Amino acid sequence: MQDITTLSVSFEVAGLPPQKTETLSILSAGHRQAERVRALLLAALAAAQRSGWTPLRTAVALDVVVRGPARHVGSAPRFLAGVADVLSDKRGRLTGTHLGVLADVALFADERQIQSISYREEPADEPSYVVRVAALGV
Repeated sequence: MQDITTLSVSFEVAGLPPQKTETLSILSAGHRQAERVRALLLAALAAAQRSGWTPLRTAVALDVVVRGPARHVGSAPRFLAGVADVLSDKRGRLTGTHLGVLADVALFADERQIQSISYREEPADEPSYVVRVAALGV
């Protein structure tokens, strides 16, 4: 039997994370966060394919490390909400087909599974971020 406490996936994304700043879903076609959403989904898809990851249905930890210049537009709560929204199961929440196969990318089923959150900022010349999703022991 696999030890669920060691189950995790992590990956790096260029740029800043998508952030939730309004009531309009960041998954909507034409949303101003669309490029960030797409970059996150592409990186998550690549990491999931490399590791054989399947969406978790257990409690999860979400860790985000944002790297870049000391001054950037965004805040920890907005970045965390955006990342969590994008990485959860999107079926039933999307209108249209603008995401194509990326609409199926999910690292966990539902944001309510997140029981541990970590956020940190580190200095760097160019903005990027690292996301880690891990199963929490049951």
